[in-house]
Amino acid sequence: MVGKGVVTSGEFIFETDRGRPEPLGLSSYKGGYNFALFSRNAMKVWIYLYKTCEDKEPVVVLEFDPDHNRIGDIWHMWIKGIGPGWCYTYRVHGPFVPAAGFRFNRHKAVIDPYSCALSGVSEWDFHRAKAYDPGSPLMDLSLSTEDNGPWAAKSVVLNDYPFEWKDDRPLRRPWSQTIIYETHVRGFTIHPSSGVKCPGTYKGLIDKIPYLKSLGITAVELLPVHEFNENELTRINPFTGERLKNYWGYSTVGFFAPKESYSCSGGYGSQVLEFKEMVRELNDAGIEVILDVVFNHTAEGDEFGPMLHMRGLDNTIYYLLADGGRRYRNFSGCGNTVNCNHPVVRDFILACLRYWVIEMHVDGFRFDLASIQGRDMEGNIISNPPVLEHIAEDPILRDVKLIAEAWDLGGAYQVGSFPGRRWSEWNGRYRDDIRRYWRGEPGMVPHLASRLCGSADLYKHMGKQPVNSINFITCHDRFTLNDLVSYERKHNEVDGEDNMDGSDENYSCNYGVEGETSDPGIQAVRTRQIKNMIATLFLSRGVPMILGGDEFRRTQMGNNNAYCQDNEISWYNWDLLDRNREIFNFFRAMIAFRKEHPVLSREQFYEEGDITWFGPSGQTPDWQGGGKALGCIIHDARANGGRLCLLFNAHDRVIQFRLPSGFRRRNMWLSAIDTGAPPPLDIMLTGAAMDGKTDRWLRLGPRSLKVFIERAS
Repeated sequence: MVGKGVVTSGEFIFETDRGRPEPLGLSSYKGGYNFALFSRNAMKVWIYLYKTCEDKEPVVVLEFDPDHNRIGDIWHMWIKGIGPGWCYTYRVHGPFVPAAGFRFNRHKAVIDPYSCALSGVSEWDFHRAKAYDPGSPLMDLSLSTEDNGPWAAKSVVLNDYPFEWKDDRPLRRPWSQTIIYETHVRGFTIHPSSGVKCPGTYKGLIDKIPYLKSLGITAVELLPVHEFNENELTRINPFTGERLKNYWGYSTVGFFAPKESYSCSGGYGSQVLEFKEMVRELNDAGIEVILDVVFNHTAEGDEFGPMLHMRGLDNTIYYLLADGGRRYRNFSGCGNTVNCNHPVVRDFILACLRYWVIEMHVDGFRFDLASIQGRDMEGNIISNPPVLEHIAEDPILRDVKLIAEAWDLGGAYQVGSFPGRRWSEWNGRYRDDIRRYWRGEPGMVPHLASRLCGSADLYKHMGKQPVNSINFITCHDRFTLNDLVSYERKHNEVDGEDNMDGSDENYSCNYGVEGETSDPGIQAVRTRQIKNMIATLFLSRGVPMILGGDEFRRTQMGNNNAYCQDNEISWYNWDLLDRNREIFNFFRAMIAFRKEHPVLSREQFYEEGDITWFGPSGQTPDWQGGGKALGCIIHDARANGGRLCLLFNAHDRVIQFRLPSGFRRRNMWLSAIDTGAPPPLDIMLTGAAMDGKTDRWLRLGPRSLKVFIERAS
């Protein structure tokens, strides 16, 4: 037992004292370090201290005295005699009654869930970390007495030197001026073609900042950078025998800790410094940093998963349990569901978000399967979830961007109805409707009109605005843009799940050949369709998001669920940039076009009179019919009389359009965008005079889009 005193172990001398219960985790205090850990149902707690993260055996083990080192549910201790570079784990003793939800096991090392840096996660032996004996009966699990300490990850003691942020400050870019680029830190630069000094790292991303600026994006949305074990999977590629990896990272181990393997220096706490450098340099370039965060589940999996942290600290508090506590409710599809609306867990989530904003200077968060955070302890969706309200109303988080993936694997789908006006949402309806329209499905014209207008049908009745809609056509999940126009069906065989994983509803088309082809006719259609969809995205009110690599036709070879492919399937092959420069130039020009015409990105919905809709005849469209062509004129009183005319044709044949009669002889209409024309005529920011008189029929080629700008004659 340790209260206040001196402990000697070999050459090391440690002073100890009661410490304090706040803040949770590790903090510098009175020349030493304070450790504070939550566990309501623990009976005993030990801390194991290591001189280096590579050590297999601790220098010393200190036991918390429940009379001196505990206040309420918080176990705490002050220790002097350690310093930066030291590491630690906890052991927690309590009841092991899986049938009632209690899974304490003192033989298993657990990390501090508040750790700001971890070491050894990628080498963590998850099998040895299981709290039960794998040989025990399924319904009567017995305690595992194997000590997994030598094979466990450790929490790292960091130095508290101030980081040089220079003049970094929150950019606070309005949603209406935001253009998001979703990417993976490792995949972005790990390919040999990237040309960066430290491929696959935070520093590698820094080297690509000039490229991101040249494209015109204003924010990067990073797939999970919180610590995870990429080697947790045991499946193999059935064709090569190669072990598959958790590439995406949606299996969080350390919520406060940036990924160690994304550090150029190899970890030992340097990942924290390098992550800060990345944020500082991106912000200096005017680019915001949005993190994809996964609070809906953890890497501990279902009842047969490993014990890493929360399961061993207080399983009944941190997770939604079923069957009396024996099993886990699984609304995430990943084995467990975090009990987000429990006050203790809610405080944990708030503390984590605050840390990334205050200490790491990030600008926003995208919440994976965010609907889970709206469930109560029984798994029911509640109308005003406390955790979502607290996040939205937290005074420190008031300036950050909040994005919800407004659904989960338990059947909740809240696109357009996610609680709270501060939350923007990944608009899955936008993705599907735009794909279906350009694929040529009949009856999609009214849906196209709704999505162009900011999805008022989804958001206006909730008192929200177009900026609550994150518009996207592709993201990390499902096909890339190139594959969307190259494959009719998914090709996930290499994932080792018999092609059963990944969505079957891709709304894709290959236009004659499955996969790559040298046929010039098919290639022309695919190029045109890519331009059509990306032009539609940037012509729509709402916040546009593009998938990294789409701008140079990155392919996953038909794999629409490449979460386990840390290889050429997922990596960015930068040789494609030169090969598909036409597409890159079109992306860049469309972003510039949107910025030059703010009417397209205003934070309000269009009002009556702001848009004139018409069909090919120039008359009111047949909203109930099966047509596939639509035109509109966008009026903008703030643009010195300049109107925009948008024409869409998803038919596989030529369509003739006429402007409505009131616009045929007014001023001059300049052609700005024509996806059916070769470059540089496909997009001209200043516009070019139309051939012939403006009252003639306007010809739209098959599967094409045109935009005209009105100029005073």
